[in-house]
Amino acid sequence: MTDAYLYAAARTPFGRFRGALAEHRPDDLAATALTGVLAKAPDLDPARIGDVVWGCANQAGEDNRNVGRMAVLLSGLPTSVPATTVNRLCGSSLDAAMAAARTVETGDADVVVAGGVESMTRAPWVLPKPSRAFPAGNVTAVSTALGWRFTNERMPVEWTASLGECNEELAAEFGVGRDRQDEFAARSHNAAHAAWEAGFYDDLVVPLDDLARDEGIRPGSSAEKLAKLKPSFRQDGTITAGNASPLNDGAAALLLGSADAGLGIDPLARVAGRGAFALEPQRFGYAPVEAANRALERAGVTWDQVGAVELNEAFAVQSVVCVDAWLKQGLADAELVNAKGGAIAIGHPLGASGARVLGTLAHRLRESGERWGVAAICIGVGQGLAVVLENAAR
Repeated sequence: MTDAYLYAAARTPFGRFRGALAEHRPDDLAATALTGVLAKAPDLDPARIGDVVWGCANQAGEDNRNVGRMAVLLSGLPTSVPATTVNRLCGSSLDAAMAAARTVETGDADVVVAGGVESMTRAPWVLPKPSRAFPAGNVTAVSTALGWRFTNERMPVEWTASLGECNEELAAEFGVGRDRQDEFAARSHNAAHAAWEAGFYDDLVVPLDDLARDEGIRPGSSAEKLAKLKPSFRQDGTITAGNASPLNDGAAALLLGSADAGLGIDPLARVAGRGAFALEPQRFGYAPVEAANRALERAGVTWDQVGAVELNEAFAVQSVVCVDAWLKQGLADAELVNAKGGAIAIGHPLGASGARVLGTLAHRLRESGERWGVAAICIGVGQGLAVVLENAAR
């Protein structure tokens, strides 16, 4: 077994739902991110890429037919470069990165690209296919942009609640009020804006058309402003459009390889540990807690050694409860989590978010000099994933 290293990361800006990237097909977005990350290793012969592992949660429209392979073909790579597409919903591209790292570690390939894409704007409506022609009753077109569709009636009703309702239940379980959620969300916007202004994202994001920055960031956000928004899922609820991640379009890519891959660039970080965890589907927002604990255990690291955390902010409440748990387990400071903003501000194109948080984490470690970092993500239907990175410069 050999170690796997993360050499480079690149992504598109994340566009709003029906925003600046609405006219871009998901396979084109994927090709943009793939081309962008390979541009960071100009000495790499692309024919040496052993595999491309791509994440996508939807796969119901233009992202069908193995969108990872479509990205390879559209980006002009040699047709000899293979690719696969994986689906673990919101965790798809982090799952792809984990699979890519294992491929390198086992020696099956020296160079692997991982990433993910989602166009929630272009996600189609779908109709159930009738068991026989010309059904007598009505049929309903279902949006594939987010959440359950064609639910199996054998599933317990509490498992198939909406993502928002599940997180309202999480807020009640852990006693997280509206004020904490709004404060967390405002911090996400302001931290993301500050990071852009400081140039942190300049090396991570590949401009696309006229969009050079993430489209949904709202500088000057405050808990007081967010408190004016109406609850989205319960009349007396705590979750609003302001303290939950929006619908987005975008893609992200990662270049991984062995220590002696000969890419002509220095690695950013070593993949030191991985973790997966599952619990009751309605409690999916809390799953990153144990996923991260397992990844740290496998890396031989404890929370008090961690200097940076990137947690995908599906909802402010689930982020708050995860951070609270990690603080009790030894994380030194909540400010170590999403110091450059998170998905509430930057956006959450489902299949791309895992690669985004891992790439951001590697760049944060490079900037700060900290040795250990954790990237984690919650996943609908009760799952969580996490990866521990070690700064390659340490």
